[in-house]
Amino acid sequence: MKKNKVLLTLAVAFGLVAGAAQAATPELLNASYDVARNFYKDFNPVFIADWKQKTGQDIRINQSHGGSTKQARAVIDGLEADIYSSNNPLDVNAISEKGRLLSADWAKKFPNNSSPSWSTILFVVRKGNPKGIKDWGDLARSGVSVVVPNPKTSGNGRYSYLAAWEWAKRKNGGDEKAARTFVTSLFKNVPVLDTGGRGATTTFAQRDIGDVLLTFENEVRLIKDELGPDKFDVVIPSLTVRADNPIAIVDKVASKKGTTKIAQAYINFHYSDKGQEIFANNDIRPINPAILKKYASRFPELNVFDVDQAFGSWNKAQSTHFADGGTFDQIFQGK
Repeated sequence: MKKNKVLLTLAVAFGLVAGAAQAATPELLNASYDVARNFYKDFNPVFIADWKQKTGQDIRINQSHGGSTKQARAVIDGLEADIYSSNNPLDVNAISEKGRLLSADWAKKFPNNSSPSWSTILFVVRKGNPKGIKDWGDLARSGVSVVVPNPKTSGNGRYSYLAAWEWAKRKNGGDEKAARTFVTSLFKNVPVLDTGGRGATTTFAQRDIGDVLLTFENEVRLIKDELGPDKFDVVIPSLTVRADNPIAIVDKVASKKGTTKIAQAYINFHYSDKGQEIFANNDIRPINPAILKKYASRFPELNVFDVDQAFGSWNKAQSTHFADGGTFDQIFQGK
């Protein structure tokens, strides 16, 4: 009996020690936008190994993915993410202004306004481009079905909307009314609004809905690699948008969990040569010019505009176009 008690005591003690060791392993949660899934599948293990080599410490990194705006709302509503990685600064600002979970100067804490990479919006069409889609103007033609995620919940959708607007405005000598008319016609051709970019890809590529998909550049290669290069073609429009990918520490969460130091190292690793190479290998444009040049064959030349310059600021674009009751609501509700 006494021997059994000793064994039981030892077993309990061992369990407590093992549990404590497991609990002592730091964990980061990165709340990220929809189409960054494959990038972080490659990036996180490399960072974990690098951190282990430098510090001797094991860490875990968990991912949460969804439409960029949807993810920001989840963080504001209580998702305890240490890191928020986005495809536009507007959603990071929301976490700062509405959630008060990170500082207003978040963009100054890391290089290039805390954006280690960028992407753009391209068109994916069925093989052979049966509808002859060459530029934005073709998306408003009768009989063309356009797949794009919801600009209210997705950075992908927001960039696509703004790129269409800017193209039409420039085409019509800066006429905002003409831009609104064009974008209204385009969204009349949108059969369904998915909440994020990956959902839109599924709708187009697997459910065979639509003639053209508007999506980020890195999603294009994924579609062709996973579903067959013989099924789709890519169209580069005459004008498209630069989509910077900002990343920030959710200060209050990281401080509470004691993960701020690891979170800082995690973000800095995005700017390292290894991190920049992983961006390039996932068809996301690195900000390091030497690495971008090294992978130039993966990245065609583009004519891009910047949202802040074209629309005054991201906040102005949001309040005018995407706030409740804004231009997008007026356009789509009148569909």
